Amino acid sequence: IHLLQKMFRLRTCENSVFNNRARPCLQYQIKRCSAPCVGLIDDQRYAQDVQLAAMFLQGRQQDLLDRLSTAMDEAAAKLAFEQAAVYRDQIQSLRQVQEKQYVESGKGDDVDIVVAVEDAGTLCVNLAMVRGGRHLGDRPQFPAHTDTTSAPVDALTAFLYHHYLRQPIPSRIIVNQPLVDGEVAEWLGTTANRPLKIGEARFTVHRMWVEMAEQNARLAIVARRQSQSRQAARLDALCQALDLDLEEGQEARIECFDISHTQGENTVAACVVYQGDGMRKSAYRRFNIDGVQAGDDYAAIRQAVSRRYDDLLVGEGVTPTLILIDGGAGQVAAAAAALAELGLSHLPLLGVAKGESRKPGLETLVFADGRQPVQWSPENPALHLIQEIRDEAHRFAVSGHRAKRGKTGRSSRLEDIAGIGPKRRKEL
Repeated sequence: IHLLQKMFRLRTCENSVFNNRARPCLQYQIKRCSAPCVGLIDDQRYAQDVQLAAMFLQGRQQDLLDRLSTAMDEAAAKLAFEQAAVYRDQIQSLRQVQEKQYVESGKGDDVDIVVAVEDAGTLCVNLAMVRGGRHLGDRPQFPAHTDTTSAPVDALTAFLYHHYLRQPIPSRIIVNQPLVDGEVAEWLGTTANRPLKIGEARFTVHRMWVEMAEQNARLAIVARRQSQSRQAARLDALCQALDLDLEEGQEARIECFDISHTQGENTVAACVVYQGDGMRKSAYRRFNIDGVQAGDDYAAIRQAVSRRYDDLLVGEGVTPTLILIDGGAGQVAAAAAALAELGLSHLPLLGVAKGESRKPGLETLVFADGRQPVQWSPENPALHLIQEIRDEAHRFAVSGHRAKRGKTGRSSRLEDIAGIGPKRRKEL
């Protein structure tokens, strides 16, 4: 019953309760019911959910999966991403049932299922792990530079070499592609120092596992496309709203700064980078702020911006398309002063001031060029992108500050005084 509620959100209340509801109950709030009692779902849509639940109870799970996958694709094509996410969650819940039916029927072996799936130019290598006969989950990977016909086999072989260089090797590895490189099996056996079985599925249960891994890979591809489409729409909206000019083929690069400290101590500045279709964590940087008055966020921002972009003067580093500052007019002025000293005043600069009660959607955007601050609608996709980048900068700054604060808390200034040992230091 709990699974049916989670997957299809059917009501479980009595008719006497159903007919007298004036507002949704707790089951709706925890997403276990679609609230047909108050008309939050139309009759036709609810009837479809009932039909899907009936198919599930009849054991027609593959038919149900096909139907849900089709519905998810149609919703994604219409840009109805929230509805597509509902179908995705239903598919994942159904997969969990199949995992118990198929995987737990094994003999308790340790098996890895590695599949390479290509769909409309997107390649996914999915690793499904079975340990002790139980499915531990899938790990999809998206390798780059896969535009040849042999890409699935090449990507699969490369993954086997790379993954098992650092990870334990199970007793059996099942793949969905015939391995052209015969040396990979020999290398795996030598690395594991024991006999190893690797090849395509030959038994029914193994074929079930491969089919599950392939389907999960396709779901991962769909989810990746949805994310890329959503991010592209947000980025286009932001570029249009701020009149950001991008050359043909150029990727937008947005860098955001934030400051974190505790009453002025252990001040850390963070810079995060958004480029292409997501965050680029390899380009993140933290700066320990020194030489400024405790609690002076303006001076901290000025120092961080200056240190971040001084390499641009010697032709090193990457010039950002837009610089975001987590703060108001004071922080923006400090950042603009740092850019002016470096001769980079032409770079677009925007401050993101938190709104009343720091509630998301009420942010005020502060411009460095003297324009009046503006507030965008909470539904504006450009604002959603700014919020995502700002929140990531805040997370990165806070985590760095906490690490620095913890390190300071585990030390004592008395350690720097000669002649004071551990016993005297403890007494003091």
